[in-house]
Amino acid sequence: MADKHAIEQSLAIMAKLRDPDSGCPWDLKQDFKSIVPHTLEEAYEVADCIEKGELTELKSELGDLLFQVIFYAQLAKEQGLFDFADVANTLNEKLVRRHPHVFAEQSELSDAELSAQWQAIKAQERAEKSASPQMSLWQDIPDAMPGLSKAKKIQQRVASLGFDWPSYHGALDKVAEEVDEVKEALAHDPYSEHSAEELGDLLFATVNVARHIKRDPEQLLRSANAKFASRFEKVAAYLDERGQSLETASLEEMDNAWEAIKKQAN
Repeated sequence: MADKHAIEQSLAIMAKLRDPDSGCPWDLKQDFKSIVPHTLEEAYEVADCIEKGELTELKSELGDLLFQVIFYAQLAKEQGLFDFADVANTLNEKLVRRHPHVFAEQSELSDAELSAQWQAIKAQERAEKSASPQMSLWQDIPDAMPGLSKAKKIQQRVASLGFDWPSYHGALDKVAEEVDEVKEALAHDPYSEHSAEELGDLLFATVNVARHIKRDPEQLLRSANAKFASRFEKVAAYLDERGQSLETASLEEMDNAWEAIKKQAN
């Protein structure tokens, strides 16, 4: 089938997979909720592919993610809710509405003016979806969003309303304040709910620093995870070269190996 009909072909394949008489048993068992974990997995695989620089695999991973959208659209079509065309049309309308500086006659705007315009448009959209202004402040931030990402979203929202430090210095001072509060709580009872709450406040404050220096906290933590995992694998190799293993080495020996690998990296 010609490339211009690729989407139509994908939609037809999806409909065939969901055919009650001749479809795939696994696909027929699925519903909106059951495929959510697969959607999240595919989104993470796209992010992983990009962050590892494996761009030759990106086409395939994006296709897997697109399949999730097509799957949801098929389920909705079967229930008479909407179809893929409705999804695309809604997206098109939203993109045009949110970019009046591109699609409407408007004077050239600065970055700050564009940001303010974007926030105003988003606020209007939220207000239209909710009768309560208080509810509309948060309702488009998904509960299922990863914690670090949700913290960043909340901070961006209140920052757009003027509730923010002028620079990262204030956010960093808040981290130091939260560290002191965590120490105090842990000294009193490390396993208390209060200690857990204070540790959560520290994480939230750390996200704010990342936001101020225009870094995504999820990406930062993924990079830190990868860095730690890679270094620990080198620790294992370092010990192996010296006739030791992770299972037999003492904590001191592993720590010495860690420091040696760290010096090599620097």
